[in-house]
Amino acid sequence: MSRARDLALFLVLAAVWGSAFMAIKAGLAYFPPVLFAALRYDIAGVVMLAYAAYAVDDPVPRGRDEWAVVAVGATLIIAGYHAFLFVGESDPAVTSAVAAVIVSLSPVLTTVFARAFLPSERLTVVGVIGLLVGLVGAVVLAAPDPANLTGGGTVAKFLVLLAAASFALGSVLTRASDADLPIETMEAWSMLAGALLMHLLSVGLGESVADVAWTREGVLALAYLSVAASGLGFLIYFDLLDRLGPIEINLVSYVAPIFAALAGWVFLSEGITVNTVAGFLIICVGFALVKRAALRSALREYGIAA
Repeated sequence: MSRARDLALFLVLAAVWGSAFMAIKAGLAYFPPVLFAALRYDIAGVVMLAYAAYAVDDPVPRGRDEWAVVAVGATLIIAGYHAFLFVGESDPAVTSAVAAVIVSLSPVLTTVFARAFLPSERLTVVGVIGLLVGLVGAVVLAAPDPANLTGGGTVAKFLVLLAAASFALGSVLTRASDADLPIETMEAWSMLAGALLMHLLSVGLGESVADVAWTREGVLALAYLSVAASGLGFLIYFDLLDRLGPIEINLVSYVAPIFAALAGWVFLSEGITVNTVAGFLIICVGFALVKRAALRSALREYGIAA
């Protein structure tokens, strides 16, 4: 029953996080991109802080080390990741599925950054090959035109790749910290501080609340991203992280694009190209090469591999 429950929650998480790419795409028709991301985390940060107050003994970071972890999370995991992602998705060439597939490179990039910042992590020759394969998948997905490298959404797709890299680097730096800060507390304060950073960036980019079209569709997209994708999504993530561990929970990045593609097709009539499918499959191969030992161990635990 426990495994069935974990599988059900895993699929719910993949569905919620995958469909979030569609909600971002839909909401961008009514909100300036960085302001949209900031408003999302204004709400999500309050929700997560309320959960942290319930779940942990002390929901407030203490000391320089703990606030440093929050600063890294706010800058890279929240502000950097979402600013790049939302701006990238504002390009018509970046569909929900394309954005989700590029973001699925995050676990591969995390391994690379871990090699640089965590001495205990090692990237073998096969791991390097896996990284290169994953990057080839991203190139296949972007399908740049050598004669017009700024056309066809290439720059926007590169921004989404920067979003994935920002998230990966932030994940490694927070893991490398010696601060003993509950993840719920770190996420809550990172969301709030990250939202503040994005509001400042939004002002610097000339975005304004006056540019927002407060339609029913736009408000629904904001509510879904804030409450379902961020609030509910992270609650499920924390629950599964304790039982499944980081390797298995990382696999959600490879299931989410399926839901992103389906949601984009159903709600936004987005098509799925051959390049999107091919890039996704190549990135999956790269992930399997980079994480082959951990995947083998997980399969043995479930009695699937000898």
